[in-house]
This record gives sequence, structure tokens and C-alpha cells, in this order.
Amino acid sequence: MKLVDTIVAQVAGQLASGLYRPGQKLPSVRGAAEQFGISKNTMAEAYDRLVARGLVVARSGSGYYVSEIRPSSVPKPKPDVTEATSIMSLLREQLDQNYLTRPGDGRPPANWTEDADMRRILRTSRNATAEVDFGYGSSWGLGALREWLRVSLAERSIATEADGVMLTSGVNHGLDLIIRHFLEPGDTVFVDSPGYYPLFAKLRLAKANVVSIRRLEDGPDLDELRRKLVSHRPKLFFTQSQAHNPTGGTLTPTHAFNLLQLAEVHDFRIVEDDIFADLLAPTLPRLAAFGQQQSVLYVGSFSKTLSASLRCGYIAGAPATIRSLVDLKMITMVATSLHVERVVLEMIETGQYLKNLRRLRGWIEDGAKATGQALAEVGLNVSLPKVQGFYIWVPLPPTIDEAAFCRRAAAANIFVAPASVFHADRDHAVEPAMRVNVAYGADPRFCAFLQTELSIDHGKRIGQ
Repeated sequence: MKLVDTIVAQVAGQLASGLYRPGQKLPSVRGAAEQFGISKNTMAEAYDRLVARGLVVARSGSGYYVSEIRPSSVPKPKPDVTEATSIMSLLREQLDQNYLTRPGDGRPPANWTEDADMRRILRTSRNATAEVDFGYGSSWGLGALREWLRVSLAERSIATEADGVMLTSGVNHGLDLIIRHFLEPGDTVFVDSPGYYPLFAKLRLAKANVVSIRRLEDGPDLDELRRKLVSHRPKLFFTQSQAHNPTGGTLTPTHAFNLLQLAEVHDFRIVEDDIFADLLAPTLPRLAAFGQQQSVLYVGSFSKTLSASLRCGYIAGAPATIRSLVDLKMITMVATSLHVERVVLEMIETGQYLKNLRRLRGWIEDGAKATGQALAEVGLNVSLPKVQGFYIWVPLPPTIDEAAFCRRAAAANIFVAPASVFHADRDHAVEPAMRVNVAYGADPRFCAFLQTELSIDHGKRIGQ
């Protein structure tokens, strides 16, 4: 801890203990510096920090005084027993994190992605401190990081021109830009079902007509897609190719080829979300790799593979489309964080990113095996995905009341992500299921809860 941090903590402790009354004048900078045995500059900085925290008031020409208005602590919201039964409540819990046991979480634990080396880089980033530019930066994003992305995409057989890649503040920002650019109220879009639930909220906000396409293990249900194309003319189809969220499914080459053919015949664009790409083999089929740059917008992010707080993603596509999206980005938020982009680039250039990926792949593999075994032991029928990502889709017995199941989980301080949230059409009943994060699926408290729930459900069925 720095000396100034120590002084701030000591003075704050004195104020909290009541050593000084509200409104009372504090020792002068010189007097306090002598009292603590430090320089006047250090003491002045300590006082300034206490002012920033609202504990002390600075009066010009007079000195520093104890604030008469004490900052109040923000109460932590209590868990809502219906926490995981709507899109907004599920999103809120991802951020507020009220629950102790978190099998429904969409992210890996912080210690899976953020080690001591990463924290050191975040504190002392060479790129972030050298040649500091206090301007906005380009709306395209940091050029060197965009060029690295072009090389990385080429390894996935995705050819991208220099002006065919832009940086965003994560995948969700990229999806938002695409929705704003392409859709008018009433326009029809197709989505995976089950699929990425934050997308559904964005589409409803845009007043789009959302049509669900059943997601199978090897990609969208092409038969259902063909049937719905008879009566609908979608502008966009949002889908996730590999390590699908929430099912863990894998797009096959045959599915990819047929889907692209349908897009060409029926004149709709595909938005391909490949957020876990850096964790997966580059040889896996991607829609954007079939040479259909005009038909596919490809979005990705570093937030799931580095830190969730490093909001940095990208969109790749036809240059004319990307230029339009860059203009929209400039209008809506001017530019993304140049500081964040430089930190991400430094992690790549120093080898930290590759190190993180290797470690993360190992933890995912171990977590998936442990989760599969633990869920099988409590009596659930679980199939591990062919390409393992963060999630396993876990069907529940059809007799289980999913909403009641969620309420009982919440009462037990367990955060679950039920199947109903991942379907855009909430008016139709879906088979009870849940998305389980492999980092938490083998948690003993979660497994004990499931064992109890399944035993109760089995008893009810026998008694019927």
C-alpha cells in the first residue's frame, strides 16, 4: 500500500471513530504532515482524497473541515425470489451478484481469467501510459489491435479488408449498432431458440418482429427455417455458430452451407456471434468463412476470455457496411476506450492473452467433466457438447414446475438460469431446463439442492 493510502485510511478511521466532530477544523497540512512524519505534498494529497470521498470539506483560505454530511453506504439489494425468471432480472443478477451459488452465471469466475500478471498489466500498462493521448481516438478503434484481429480472423479462414473491422465496447454494443443500423420498427428478424437472451431485449426495444427458429445440436432447424421463410421476410438472422449460448451446440459445415444458401435466396443478412472463438479451434466452421462477406456480419469480444470489465469487442464484414456502422458509433458514443484497447493489445503482445487462453481451456475441460459427472450422479440426463464452452444445457423432468423450481433455488441462495428466459416467444410453454455454467455445475450445494428437487418430483409422480 502506498504511503498516501495509509494516511487516508488512518484519517478516515479517526473520523469514523468520532475523534473529530462534524464541522470541526482539521489540523493544517503542515501540522498534519508533522504529526504523521510525512511530506506536506503527501498530506495535501491525502486530504484531497478525503475530500473526494465526501469525508472532508476544503474551504479556500481556511483549511480542511470534517464534512457535516456523511456519505451513506449503498444498501445491497436483497435477492428476489423471482430473480431468474425474466430477462431483466437475469441481466441484473449477472451484475449485482446477490447469490452465493451461481450455476446460472453467464461468465467464468474472475480467477479463471484474471491472474496476478493481468492485474500487474492493468496497473502498469506500457501502452496505456506511454505517449498518452487524451483525445477521443479513432471511431474505428486502435489500428494495431484491428490489424491483429485481421490476422486472427484469417486463421479462421475469414478474409477481412483493412476497413472491414471495427472495434466496439463488447459484443452487446456491436449487436446494438447492427440493430440500430438495419432495423426499423416492425421489421422481422429471426433468432435462435433457445438463444442469447440479452439480444431479445434489444430487439424488443427496437420494436422488431422477433421470430424464433429452433436451435438443434448442429445448428438452426433448417426445416423450420424454410417453413417460416414462406410467410416471413427477415432482414437479419442472429445466430451463434460455436459453443452456442445456452445450448453448447456446434454448427456443422453442412448446416452452415445450407443456411448461407437460404440467406442468399431470401435476401437476409446473418449476424454471427462467435464470442468464444479464441478458445476454440480455428478450423471449426464459421459462416463468415464461406466467402459471403456481403451476407454475414461477424461479431466477437475479449470480455469472456480476458476480464468482463475490459469491454472490448469487434465487428467484421463488408467495408461499406462497417463504414456505416463506424459512423453510427461516432454519432452515438464518439469512440470506444483507447485505454482499454491499448491494455488488450499489450496483453496480446506480451503473451499474457495466449497464456490466459491455455489456462482457461484447461479449466473449462475440467469443469465440464466435473459438472457432467455431478449432474449424472443426481439423476439428470446430461450430454456434454462436442465443442466445449462455458455452458451445458440441462433438461429437467417434464413434470417440474420451472417457476417454482427457480423460487426454491433462490430461497436456497442458488442462482439458476431457466430455459424460459432463453426463448424469445414467452407466450408458448417450453420444456423445463436450465443453462449450467461448467465453472459452478459441480458445486456441492447446487447438487444437494438438485438431489432434493428430483427426489420430491419423483415422489409426486409415483403418488399420482
